[in-house]
Amino acid sequence: MDAISVRFRSGSKNYDFDPRNLRVAIGDEVIVQTAQGVEFGICTKGRHEAGHSMPLSPVLRRADENDRRMIRRNKARERDAFEIGERKIAEHGLDMKLVSAYASFDGNKMTFYFTSEGRVDFRALVRDMAAVLHCRIELRQIGVRDEARMTGGIGICGRPFCCAQFLTNFMPVSIKMAKTQNLSLNPSKISGACGRLMCCLKYEQHAYEDAARRLPKLESFVQTPDGPGTVKSVDLLRETVKVSLDADPEHLKTYHQIEIILLRNGKGSREGIILPERPAKYIAKPKREESLSFPGAFEAYEDWEDSPDDSDSFNGGQTEAYDSGADYEAGRGYGYGNYTESDARGNDDDFYTQSRDEYERKNANAAPRVKTRYNKTKENQKSDRRAYDRDDANDGSRTRQSAGPKRKRDYYDGQKRRNNKPWFRTNRRKQRDNNR
Repeated sequence: MDAISVRFRSGSKNYDFDPRNLRVAIGDEVIVQTAQGVEFGICTKGRHEAGHSMPLSPVLRRADENDRRMIRRNKARERDAFEIGERKIAEHGLDMKLVSAYASFDGNKMTFYFTSEGRVDFRALVRDMAAVLHCRIELRQIGVRDEARMTGGIGICGRPFCCAQFLTNFMPVSIKMAKTQNLSLNPSKISGACGRLMCCLKYEQHAYEDAARRLPKLESFVQTPDGPGTVKSVDLLRETVKVSLDADPEHLKTYHQIEIILLRNGKGSREGIILPERPAKYIAKPKREESLSFPGAFEAYEDWEDSPDDSDSFNGGQTEAYDSGADYEAGRGYGYGNYTESDARGNDDDFYTQSRDEYERKNANAAPRVKTRYNKTKENQKSDRRAYDRDDANDGSRTRQSAGPKRKRDYYDGQKRRNNKPWFRTNRRKQRDNNR
């Protein structure tokens, strides 16, 4: 039997309905027939095979704009009804806390959820609220865990409550789970906002139970690579144990689970136990170091530092030819060839992924690039500024020809005071555009 899953506004549980001949996709808003009447819901799972053979309630239609308008009107009624309910509870002096109010889709019934430590006689309250709201009134007493699911919030982990986000049913949680996981038994550490034990204690309980079956208990007698000893501490997550060796009982040594041989599990006598040969030590594989820099970065920097230039040659207007591969890797950061600001931001993937050998192999026949000095004639300086301000048609980034970041910094160093004035920058752009 085909079915679709629908979730209502009041919770996170999914219910199956018969879609009949309707085509319903995930996220579609639908109107369904329930035991409480017509309701509004959202499809959370498309057509699938129902897990049982019981008859399903039908999907009446897909929601339209009138249905959405009805939902907005019901939400406004719920806010007003909640305030009225709190006021009436205070007037009757009942020991109950109102949690939320829920209006049915057709508006004929209003359901109030409340919490209380004991039973409450609210018959007079129901009659009083029905006279004010002019609809059928239903009061339901819920527990503190249901209250937390309805109200929602942020847990100590920094994420929304599991019960309000994805849990469909509450799982039984016991204090034994906290003991198995070696957690602090402080109630403030292992309790949720509802005051009960946190539901997440159940999530990894099976992993801890499996590790506890494989690891020895405290005070167990074991054989280690360094000799026999007694287990004093067990780490279930790392699967390691701390052992007090018979040869050195004052200092504890840590061993992996595969490094020890269990001779006696738990407390007991050592009589009649034959010591086996010592097991081999466990050597963990070293982790592969990942470098954040691109291949050849430091070599390229050293090549540039060891270049035949000195500080005085930057003022001589000389030119030198450099190897294409070294120019590609070293030149991008030190003023060789064409430089773009997108390369400085790390957007040029080839610059960081290609090694020098790969680039030289691909560009074996490429012409060598030329390293240009900083001091130029005024004609060349003006052309550089025009080239820098021209937008590149290929990638939209500004391109500076034959000038690196040092070139830009040294050239404009004397113009910082004027460049910081907005009116000067605007007039200079206008003048430059007119000269083009």
